[in-house]
Amino acid sequence: MEFPVLETDRLILREITTEDAEDLFINFSNVEVMKHYGSEPIENIEEALGLIHSFQIGFNENKGIRWGIQLKNTKRLIGTVGFHAVSTKHRRAEIGYELNQRYWGQGLAKEAIGIAVEYGLKEMELKRIGAVVFLENKNSNELLLKLGFQKEGILRSYMIQSGVSYDTYVYSLLAN
Repeated sequence: MEFPVLETDRLILREITTEDAEDLFINFSNVEVMKHYGSEPIENIEEALGLIHSFQIGFNENKGIRWGIQLKNTKRLIGTVGFHAVSTKHRRAEIGYELNQRYWGQGLAKEAIGIAVEYGLKEMELKRIGAVVFLENKNSNELLLKLGFQKEGILRSYMIQSGVSYDTYVYSLLAN
């Protein structure tokens, strides 16, 4: 299957390749960006390449899809967005995303997540898109509500990051 390219007014969502390792490293090694991500910051380019490889495997095995978020006027990636934990049988997936700190507060995450959600509902025919967010991640919690997600509840001690157990909110967006 060919990797789908999505476009918004300001963004291109495209396949992440090994040439993007440096841009991925910049985001996934940033302590602030990774603060509420659910995994530790990566420490080197090899780990970034491993991440790219895992995104490619997920796509090839129909278990997920992760787009690189690129501003239209550049070739650099400023973040990623996509689906993991895809269940074709149950027609559901979880969405995940992160954005380079320099681009926070400009509505770019909303734009990228919005087009990804649209793709998930229309092209992947998902009935449910879930999201799991740290309670402390105020911006992400507000963003999901703006995008029409509904808060379903709290998952207690759901994520461990840097040895600390965190509660998370669980959200969903349903087709129709």
